[in-house]
Amino acid sequence: MTARERAGIVALMKREVVPAIGCTEPAAVALCVARAREVLGEVPSRIEVLLSANMLKNAMGVGIPGTGMIGLPVAVALGALVGKSGYGLEVLKDTTPQAVERAREMIDARAIRIALKEGIAEKLYVEVLCTGRDGQSRAVIAGGHTRFVHLSCGEKVLLDLETGTGGEEDAQAPELDLRRVYDFALSAPLDEIRFILESGRLNMAAAERSFEGHYGHELGRVLRSRVEERVMGESIFSHILSYTSAACDARMAGAPIPVMSNSGSGNQGIAATVPVVVYARECGAAEEELIRALVLSHLTVIYIKQSLGRLSALCGCVVAATGSSCGITYLMGGGYPEVVRAVKNMIANLTGMICDGAKPSCALKLTSGVSTAVLSAMLAIEGKCVTPAEGIIDEDVDRCIRNLTLIGSRGMQETDRLVLEIMTDKE
Repeated sequence: MTARERAGIVALMKREVVPAIGCTEPAAVALCVARAREVLGEVPSRIEVLLSANMLKNAMGVGIPGTGMIGLPVAVALGALVGKSGYGLEVLKDTTPQAVERAREMIDARAIRIALKEGIAEKLYVEVLCTGRDGQSRAVIAGGHTRFVHLSCGEKVLLDLETGTGGEEDAQAPELDLRRVYDFALSAPLDEIRFILESGRLNMAAAERSFEGHYGHELGRVLRSRVEERVMGESIFSHILSYTSAACDARMAGAPIPVMSNSGSGNQGIAATVPVVVYARECGAAEEELIRALVLSHLTVIYIKQSLGRLSALCGCVVAATGSSCGITYLMGGGYPEVVRAVKNMIANLTGMICDGAKPSCALKLTSGVSTAVLSAMLAIEGKCVTPAEGIIDEDVDRCIRNLTLIGSRGMQETDRLVLEIMTDKE
């Protein structure tokens, strides 16, 4: 692999593995509102937000950091009041109690309208119209949580990519397959990929913070209780489950704790990172082994998401846990054949888990995903693999991955619609 090819993959990873505070869907909405307000030049008197169905689904039931509140209205209000677009997905990190009180007043004044954007195919779409004293601004994010495709104020257009086929970054994204992901992870000079250690630091710190409080369904704390000791004992496996679920507990409950995301999802970042770090730490792996295992995990997730898309009816933990299974397989001493087996075992097991929005119970799904990741890695090391005669598994691992993503992106479209209908029809 040439230095130029490696640089392209490193740049891709640095775009996709970034810090985020809180769920990335309401964060993207707040980011869009903040930018529209900056373009307008004043705090708007009225804000209209139009969202794709998947964005609406993923932002309905999740806590907003630093507010003690759930859902989009407070994220929209804070985006207008204290959001800074320069912070990216940490857009609301300047939130204060005073700002939350002002946000409540804006909500009570019915200054915010949130609705479904009709007639669009894009699953990740945010459109914001901010009205002020003398005019109106418009901002649109599409195709990525921080990817602005339109900015305007009145008749003045500052950015317009809505009619294009994608941004410059999309055109420059390197072509990946699992072999190339593996070769890069194991051969790239350490100085080029050492940055990935920050994902471990951030996401493990989020888990440790969660153990100190009471967040969500407290799955992480329960898994460290006497129940855990009686059922699973003190083991690497139980620690992987407790740390992973704890980080998710805090994030979904709206704790103001940053995590390192992957492909626009904090939970994907957690599931791709924490199991690998815990396994490496408890097995005494060298720093180089940890770095390469984390790169293998994160880049596998990025590769699979390239064909699945950022939002779908398929729970992201399926993809992220597949990445961590690859990383754990490598730490167990496996090579490329074992990594291939682990991926096939994952796809044979978890495919079809639905996404019904971001919420505290996501910790349950992440725990299911990473428990399967460990199981799949163990089987792979023992030479066990689901065969092409079974279900959707193919001899070629990249075709297996494509089968998974086709089911998630095309096959589950009606599932996506029905899930949103069920969620919005509840009293």
